Amino acid sequence: MSTARLLLLSLPACAFFAAAQTTPQQMRAMLEPPLQTPDVVAFQLRHYLLKKIPKLPPASSAAQWTSEAKRLRESVLKDVVYHGWPREWVEAPLKVEDLGLMPSGPGYRMRKLRYEIVPGMLSSAILYEPEKMNGKAPAILNVNGHVGPPGKSVEYKQKRCINQAKQGILSLNLEWLSFGELSHPENVHWFAAHLDLTGANAAGLFYLAMRKGLDFLYDHPNTDRSRIGVTGLSGGGWQTIVLSSLDERVAVAVPVAGYSSLRSRIERPGDTGDIEQNATDMLTLADYPHLTAMRAPRPTLLVYNAEDDCCFRGPLVKPFIYDEVRPFFRLFGKEAALEWHENTDPSDHNYQLDNRQQGYRFFATHFGMPPAGSEIPVDSEIKSYDELVVGLPKDNLTILGVAKKLASMREQAAPATAGKAELASTVRIRETKVAEVLAVRSSKAKGLETRSYRFDFENGLSAAGVWLKAIAEPAGAPATIVLNDKGKKSAGEVASDRVNRGEQVLAADLVFTGDGAPEDTHLYAEMLAATGDRALGLEAAQLAALASWLGSQTGAGKVRLEAAGIRSQVTALMTATLYPDLFSDVVVREGMESLRHLLDKPVEYQAAPDLFCLGLYPEFDVARLEKMRR
Repeated sequence: MSTARLLLLSLPACAFFAAAQTTPQQMRAMLEPPLQTPDVVAFQLRHYLLKKIPKLPPASSAAQWTSEAKRLRESVLKDVVYHGWPREWVEAPLKVEDLGLMPSGPGYRMRKLRYEIVPGMLSSAILYEPEKMNGKAPAILNVNGHVGPPGKSVEYKQKRCINQAKQGILSLNLEWLSFGELSHPENVHWFAAHLDLTGANAAGLFYLAMRKGLDFLYDHPNTDRSRIGVTGLSGGGWQTIVLSSLDERVAVAVPVAGYSSLRSRIERPGDTGDIEQNATDMLTLADYPHLTAMRAPRPTLLVYNAEDDCCFRGPLVKPFIYDEVRPFFRLFGKEAALEWHENTDPSDHNYQLDNRQQGYRFFATHFGMPPAGSEIPVDSEIKSYDELVVGLPKDNLTILGVAKKLASMREQAAPATAGKAELASTVRIRETKVAEVLAVRSSKAKGLETRSYRFDFENGLSAAGVWLKAIAEPAGAPATIVLNDKGKKSAGEVASDRVNRGEQVLAADLVFTGDGAPEDTHLYAEMLAATGDRALGLEAAQLAALASWLGSQTGAGKVRLEAAGIRSQVTALMTATLYPDLFSDVVVREGMESLRHLLDKPVEYQAAPDLFCLGLYPEFDVARLEKMRR
């Protein structure tokens, strides 16, 4: 029996009669008023993140930057993109099925392809070939963005691929995860977080999906390997810069409205993007200005839209992408190889005629081809979705399916043996202390006293909580911290029960929960993970600091901890494991038996972003934490 329970049982009967007799309804009224707004929390998180923006190094010489870019390229691939992925999957030879030619238009042929991303997960593509191949030809990988159900059949992409083929270029049109033939509820990009949970960096699957397309073009017998390009809009723009910066086989790149610097994403959360675009730990090594600079001196056209109604609005992105990167191209005497085009017609989020023609011009120039001129009209040659269907297996793995497969592989491995040091490293816990306690409101009536606080920590973040106790409570009475996934406002029943037992209670909202949550919590959790932090680590550090503060303020010493919900459960168990001297007892309600629950239910990332911590499941499942705590 725990120390806390023994203490309660040894209290004299009169202590219970002296305690306030509260009701859950009374407690809820005390706990419900907000103590800080989501805007305040978001402001704090933005300032916290601003301190973590990786800076571009000085552009000193071409030789120095060539060496540094090589180091960054290798580190990003090894430590981020391929982190946790089975080596045999990463190094597997390309597997492509050529399903033959399909009806096409004059001057080119269309061929249906099916290829393996990872074992059990296939994707589809259409190859547009020039009708007459005279020796080796340039090749362009056309990647897709968030286009919805049309996928690779989207009109503006077909026009681009047809025109490239008519100009004498091998053009590969890839499907993208969650769209077109890969449309599936379990391919929604937020399920990439479930890959992180199993220990495989989410970016790896997306990288392999596009890299396999590049592998195909590189190995094509008619490809001039010195003239390979990549282009795409939005998520396709993100794929373009990531692939073309990390793979030197890409000679020419034209990303369109696809990315911005961390500073831009902090200032405008709408620019944040999906989880693969903010890969865990990526920003400990390189931000998107770094990736763009790694293109130097290879020709790169940055296309953005002046009044983009989605994200990455040109004038707001330019200072941190184009302007910062120009000096790196200048080092090589290739400043003209980095171009900026700001689209004003139609000016929204697009890869329409003006942007396409800029791409044709740029590729032709740097492929050493005749000027492309105006786009060839091909409206009559656009195919329907059904005509472009290649066909994928009914049991084709999804993003979530790959995560489950990886989880099962981990489960079959040796039992977890990692200790507290490895746990602290996994959740990236950085100790903090309560720097300032701000009293927001108080009450004293019907035998109950409350004090509501905002707790400011040394790291610039905050939590909120209500301290409740009987007016006649003796000094040194036992203390309990109560956490609830739904926020302190839902802790009324537990708080009432503990106060009625003669205890003091702190009903707390840690960062990302209740009064500690900004709007779009998942976007901030995503950016924190990209910069090397973990939301779970921040929460655990706050909980430890609050427990230390409460123990010293109340004279209770060790405090009891009660958590309700799966998020609070993991935070509580993890903190108690890392700081065993702080807690007399830990009680969990409405928890889960295993982190596997997040995969099997499945729990969406937005509902519990803190739990999808890279590598948490293989080494520190719930049972493992319980065992380590004891």
